[in-house]
Amino acid sequence: MYAQRMSIDTSASAEIPPISEAPPRRVQSLLTGCLTPKADIPPQLGMAASLLVWVLVLAAWAGSTYGGLLPAIFMPTPGAVASRAVTMASDGSLFVHIWSSAEVVLLGFILSSLVAIPLGIAMGAFKLVQSSLESLVNFIRYLPVTAFMPLFILWIGIGIEQRVALIVFGTFFSQLVMIATVIRSVPQDLLNASYTLGSSKRQVLWNVMLPSALPGILDTLRVTIGWAWTYVVAAELIAASSGLGYMSMKAARGFQVDVIFLAIGAIGLLGLVTDLFFRLLSARFASWAQ
Repeated sequence: MYAQRMSIDTSASAEIPPISEAPPRRVQSLLTGCLTPKADIPPQLGMAASLLVWVLVLAAWAGSTYGGLLPAIFMPTPGAVASRAVTMASDGSLFVHIWSSAEVVLLGFILSSLVAIPLGIAMGAFKLVQSSLESLVNFIRYLPVTAFMPLFILWIGIGIEQRVALIVFGTFFSQLVMIATVIRSVPQDLLNASYTLGSSKRQVLWNVMLPSALPGILDTLRVTIGWAWTYVVAAELIAASSGLGYMSMKAARGFQVDVIFLAIGAIGLLGLVTDLFFRLLSARFASWAQ
């Protein structure tokens, strides 16, 4: 009887896991994942970390402005910027400026990409094209974009074409170099294996090199469209009548700091939207590379 009771007690205690050990193990596992390079973390943890950073930034902004640490002429309060956004959205002027800048960025970026992608592929795949263009492209790539604004005005005029040309000039040569680098990074062993299996040169280019380089090409487009958004302010500094850059410069003349912050915030949000678009595009067409 006593032995039977002891066996029941022993089996019951063996079935119940120690409560105090589960949370420390879970915390230790999360810490190990966070401190391990390229290790995955739970999506909820990543989202919480992102929200925490945004909350801290907004709290620092609100604390420094509402607390009186920074005068309103230098740093507007979050409420002032939000109020200005509601006012300009109500009369439609904000959307006019947003569309004007978006039109310039998208036109310039699309025109640049339509030429840079095939030419970059040729530079990366064929040594003759690389040797012919690389030094010239690298020379132009380091020239300051804003220095060409007076020339573009003289050559093209002061319409939207001048602003689009500035976006094209600012993004094209960097796209060219980055896409060529992505193509050259395709492993040579992969090409040799394709030739060994009987693939032609054309098949190797279209069926091996391009699919292998597709994730890198999409990442290049995602990065360079961010540069295009930074150039739009410079493009709208001269002879523009609308756009977020024009809105910001006009507000600076009247010391309307809340409008300047609104223009900067709008460009940042539009940049996030385009960044998300290319991330979704990469997940759709190059999910195997994730």
